[in-house]
Amino acid sequence: MAEVKLLGVSLSPFSRRVEWALKFKGVEYEFIEEDLQNKSPLLLQSNPVHQKIPVLIHNGKPISESMIIVEYIDETFEGPSILPKDPYDRAMARFWANFLDVKCITTIGKALFGKGEESDKAKEESLELLKILDNELKGKKFFVGDNFGFADIAANLMAFWLGILEEASGVILVTNEKFPNFCAWKDEYINCSQVKEYLPSRDALLAHFQARFQTAAAP
Repeated sequence: MAEVKLLGVSLSPFSRRVEWALKFKGVEYEFIEEDLQNKSPLLLQSNPVHQKIPVLIHNGKPISESMIIVEYIDETFEGPSILPKDPYDRAMARFWANFLDVKCITTIGKALFGKGEESDKAKEESLELLKILDNELKGKKFFVGDNFGFADIAANLMAFWLGILEEASGVILVTNEKFPNFCAWKDEYINCSQVKEYLPSRDALLAHFQARFQTAAAP
């Protein structure tokens, strides 16, 4: 029996973050695919507060929330560092990871999946957030320093999933004219050797989200 188990969904950016961290460290693990419409007793028992994926189970002890899990993996297992060694860089990596999760993903989610006034307001806010990212990423390959790390793992939804969500929903937030630095960073991110092998099938993701948006739009 594997010492490390990951409860997740293979098309989820949050599950993929944890898988990246585990592979980055060379940790062997068992991936357990969850059906979010019919959550397993193990998931409900392991994450009774939020009842969400991903959950890492290490030596029988569960840890929840993707970036908390990534940090746990970094501190627990040998291998290359995910968080920078320098205290200031480490603080900046945590800052941008938090900004991406708390501000960007939440707001853009409302812009794409919301309706009416909520969606319109979120679209305006999303453009302001993208301006901040566009300024921050000017001439940069990674968020902090010269190496792919903690904040870059947190950025996977913005770099890869966002474009697919835009195509599936028909709501376009990002254009090269408005956000050239963000687009240049995104293209380099997707084609980076440290990233490419860890991304799910674009076709599978697009089909998944197209079905979700069609179901949501059905009367």
